[in-house]
Amino acid sequence: MKKIFLILCIFCAISFGADGFDKYLSNFDAKERNEMKIQTPDMLNMVEEGKAILVDIRTHKEHQAWSLGFAKHIPLNELPKRIRELPKDKLIITACPHNDRANIARLYLKLKGYNARYLSDGLLKTTDYLKGDNAEEFIDELNKEKTK
Repeated sequence: MKKIFLILCIFCAISFGADGFDKYLSNFDAKERNEMKIQTPDMLNMVEEGKAILVDIRTHKEHQAWSLGFAKHIPLNELPKRIRELPKDKLIITACPHNDRANIARLYLKLKGYNARYLSDGLLKTTDYLKGDNAEEFIDELNKEKTK
């Protein structure tokens, strides 16, 4: 975890300049700590209500092996050149199997002016949650929202 944080700090300092990252860290508080994360049930509700977009930031091969049909796939290393594909008027929820890369993507989007959170329990928890009746119910609600 310390390695991930160090990489994240270096990435942010290079990408946004020391001043931008310094400002973010200087304003970091308990509210930001809580608002940077979201868990699967809340994420699914926001996606089905059309208030959020789930962005799967895994590699192409990971995505090819398994994916969620309702998530937008933008690999982490493609995010800078594909950022314009994401709307600024919705919450962007970044996700990977656990949450390490999703947190990097969230911070990148946040510093670019997006309202972003990362899926704290990860895509593995989401796939575990979306079994049987939960999957049926979620997809039915998602489809209802799309037809409005």
